[in-house]
Amino acid sequence: MLINNFLENSAQKYPDKQAVWYKDQWMTYSQIDELANKLANYLKEVAICKGDRVAILHENSFDYVISYFAILKAGAITVSLDTETTSRALVYALRHSGAKAIIANRKYSKHLLPALRKTPNLKEVITDQEGMSGYRQIEHCNPIQLQDIYDSGKKSSPGIRCIDLDLASIVYTSGSTGEPKGVTLSHANVVSNVRSIVKYLDLTSRDRIMVTLPFFYIYGKSLLTTHFCVGGSVVIDNRFVFPQVILETMSKTEVTGLSGVPSTFLILLNKSKVRDFEFRSLRYVTQAGGSMSPAVQKEVAKVFAPAKLFIMYGATEAAPRLSYVEPDMLPQKWGSIGKAIDNVDLFVVDEQGRKLPPNKEGQIVARGTNIMVGYWRDPEGTAEVLKNGLYYTGDLGRTDEDGYLYIVGRKKDIIKVAGFRISAKEIEEALMEIDEIHEAAVIGVEDPVLGEAIKAFIVPRENVKLEDAKIRKYLSTVLPPHKQPKYFEYRNSLPMNKAGKILKTLLKEQQAE
Repeated sequence: MLINNFLENSAQKYPDKQAVWYKDQWMTYSQIDELANKLANYLKEVAICKGDRVAILHENSFDYVISYFAILKAGAITVSLDTETTSRALVYALRHSGAKAIIANRKYSKHLLPALRKTPNLKEVITDQEGMSGYRQIEHCNPIQLQDIYDSGKKSSPGIRCIDLDLASIVYTSGSTGEPKGVTLSHANVVSNVRSIVKYLDLTSRDRIMVTLPFFYIYGKSLLTTHFCVGGSVVIDNRFVFPQVILETMSKTEVTGLSGVPSTFLILLNKSKVRDFEFRSLRYVTQAGGSMSPAVQKEVAKVFAPAKLFIMYGATEAAPRLSYVEPDMLPQKWGSIGKAIDNVDLFVVDEQGRKLPPNKEGQIVARGTNIMVGYWRDPEGTAEVLKNGLYYTGDLGRTDEDGYLYIVGRKKDIIKVAGFRISAKEIEEALMEIDEIHEAAVIGVEDPVLGEAIKAFIVPRENVKLEDAKIRKYLSTVLPPHKQPKYFEYRNSLPMNKAGKILKTLLKEQQAE
């Protein structure tokens, strides 16, 4: 099965079903499928061949959904680009992927136009830009308006034959160091993972998901593919900067599901009136995309009850899901990332790759048909994480006697203080138990005596004044002395990427300066 079959099958089975809601309008499955065919046929006409890369630089929208499936229908490989971008970042991604075409929203032209001048292999620019003069000045590019393709394209299927081992996507990771890596996912990788997610969430055509996560982010994309797989509906609202608006959209469209990363839920809990809402149709809530402290998990479960909370774990390299905690088990397993999903093995190994018994710490590894093919044009990087049929996640963890997994830290997020190896995650979770703290991030900073010292960056809740003494007093009751921060810095916000992950690399760079 291919990813684009999700759309095609649902369009055949539910042609008039409301598929995507965006800006107070619905599009049906048949409408999306027809427009995707038109765009796919255009790509075929301009010599975009099977295996060619086509980039998408677009916010979540009807056009994004249509473009994604159109590229796959054409047999090409999607390259979803981060919309929080710069010209330099675009040049890297377009050159590295070897993209021959790009489908872009006009709002990104200020970054895209300079980037195109430095990417001579990119021949086709499809945009909703009204004035095309800037693009026409770039000799190697052929610009065309997307609406022109919608108005005159062929409605029939492009008829490109693919198999599920063919590559479907290159997804660029945020990259903790150096340039981002291009994770290559086949149709089989994604389809396998979608089926497992659909099973444990018990998704059906009656489900309707609230989407605030960007589709270029693998977690956001999985919301689209899982619901199109079952003929469900997707509600898009890009206005999360106004969380109250999102809550109103959820209520108005009667969504059955809400998905987010830790920062999503922290904002809803601390900067909105979520407790005043009653979501009668809400069936489930999912969280992934980083560790969420047990204290926050408990509050989310309470606020959104009786909807079930699914705590999940995964990676871009896993397309993306690896494990989840059954909602009924959460009260017994707070802080756990659960057990492996269907068709995935997940366990802890030592430095020699040998499986460890319960309560022994090592690196978490995975195997399954969802694991990536490798990193695009990076055999060395691929060899570092794909070894002996296993994917090495880079996360340190342990299992308990019942087989539930717990992350104890990130291999690259360990602070070495006077010979002690300390997990930043453990300290962050302790900080998040303090009611007055909205967000926290912990890094190691240079220290002439200790080697590294612990520094905590803290965002207090609104209208709250925090003092070091109060924080130190609480931490002294839950952490040994060598795990307590030496320095505190209070901020109004922490640097994050579009997917809501705290950019610790940037914090370290700022600290070094």
